[in-house]
Amino acid sequence: MSRKYPRVTADPAAKLFEIVIEIAAPPQRVWDVTTDIERWPDWTASVKSVRRIDSGKFRVGSRAKIKQPKFLPAIWEVTELKDGRSFTWVTQSPGLKVTGRHRVEPISGGSRATLSVTYSGALSGIVTKLLGPTTERFLTLEANGLKKQSESASPPRPTSPSSS
Repeated sequence: MSRKYPRVTADPAAKLFEIVIEIAAPPQRVWDVTTDIERWPDWTASVKSVRRIDSGKFRVGSRAKIKQPKFLPAIWEVTELKDGRSFTWVTQSPGLKVTGRHRVEPISGGSRATLSVTYSGALSGIVTKLLGPTTERFLTLEANGLKKQSESASPPRPTSPSSS
């Protein structure tokens, strides 16, 4: 596995920021850490707090209130989920939609995680320009924290059984 320090790939024209990191842990372990969203503040400085608004299994429709440094609190809602592989969630405010994607895939010796943020809407150009550096820094913090947490010996909390 490569031990290169990951870098965010930014495409300001597309308003897309993405980081890819290799993790020496099985994909299920990385997925469990990724979807245990309420524990994110334990392993990334890019998140102050996360509170699930719903309960049960993490699924399409799951919602959470997230507080991050330098950002207003936001409600994120899962819009797509491929269990064990990826999820997409969005938050919206007037003139702006932010889409976050988290993908985990198996590779030789572990996993590859891809994290991305895309801004869209009438205010996306100015937001991308103003918050681009912060977005890059937060994605880097999250990727490195995910790697460290996934490779650590302490397992994530078990997820709640489905309430469906």
